[in-house]
Amino acid sequence: MSVEFCGLELAHPIVNGSGTFDAIAATRAFGEGLRSAFPFAAYVSKTITLESRAGNPPSRLWEAPAGLINSIGLPNKGLDGYIAEDLPQLAGLSTTVGEGQDAKAWPVPVITNVMGSTAEELRTLVEACGEREEIAAIELNVSCPNVKTGLDIGADPVQLEAVVRAVRAATAKPLIVKLTPNTADVALCALGAQEGGADAVSLINTLRAMALAPTVNSEPPRRWLGGGTGGLSGPAIRPVALAQVAAVAARVSIPVIGMGGVQNATHARELMAVGARLVAVGTESFRDPSIGATIAREL
Repeated sequence: MSVEFCGLELAHPIVNGSGTFDAIAATRAFGEGLRSAFPFAAYVSKTITLESRAGNPPSRLWEAPAGLINSIGLPNKGLDGYIAEDLPQLAGLSTTVGEGQDAKAWPVPVITNVMGSTAEELRTLVEACGEREEIAAIELNVSCPNVKTGLDIGADPVQLEAVVRAVRAATAKPLIVKLTPNTADVALCALGAQEGGADAVSLINTLRAMALAPTVNSEPPRRWLGGGTGGLSGPAIRPVALAQVAAVAARVSIPVIGMGGVQNATHARELMAVGARLVAVGTESFRDPSIGATIAREL
């Protein structure tokens, strides 16, 4: 089941979706045994931004029929905090297992996901990550609204190509572009990313969604999520993921990471059948943190 991906030799084709599996917190919860039984062939970090973010106010999650709406808001320590605190724990450069014990390097390659609202912000993030030997590849989250247009950076193929081209020179590491599904032609956007110099693309990200709180008597409905709207993931979006991954894989020549509602090996195999080189598992890890290993084993 080993697979080559952008120069990385992976034990199997199953990875995690960014933001859906906190490896550091999981180690605290499940112990050091997690390192020897890690469920994914590569670890994709949660999104890192230039400055630290507190995230959205609660409520942040809503269980929808066959899915999950999240409005987490990308809380993170910022670039400096990630490099100083999180990355050493992932790379085994500091003690994480107890006083007087040696830290252990993470057993799989680390892919760092970054997001900015301008090409300049993204270039700064990519350049800093590119200098770290502990990071094997970089994933660009282009679902952030452009500060000038208000549209997702990744929703315009021309703008996306320009942004990827602007950051491409900042690193020699593999550059993965995580596409937004909220666009008229995701395959055209994927082609723009490829023309800009991307080594791979990943999709789909969450679909924009809203949840209204249950009402009592004649109370007017109100938005449940603290951020107003959120992103829908889980089994409900699997048919959309299948269609978009197929369209993108038919259009580009670079590797594709497919994701969206994967719960078992059959779902993973379907995405691979329409062109995905790797498959990412996201929402299902909330139900079963070891599901990635189960899917890899079943494959």
